[in-house]
Amino acid sequence: MNDTPATDPDALARLARFGTLPERVRPEDMTLETEVDPAGANGGYNPESAWKFYSCVALDLGL
Repeated sequence: MNDTPATDPDALARLARFGTLPERVRPEDMTLETEVDPAGANGGYNPESAWKFYSCVALDLGL
């Protein structure tokens, strides 16, 4: 592609409406590394609250 300014009226209208593309995002900027507690995010296994995370198709369908 050439870097000359557009003189076509349609091209000028597109340029006025859409402008230019945003800058490219580097892959390093798309990731975030955090330290995790060895016991897990919820502090380990709690059998009294384990039923909250149980998934069953029959329950999900309301059967």
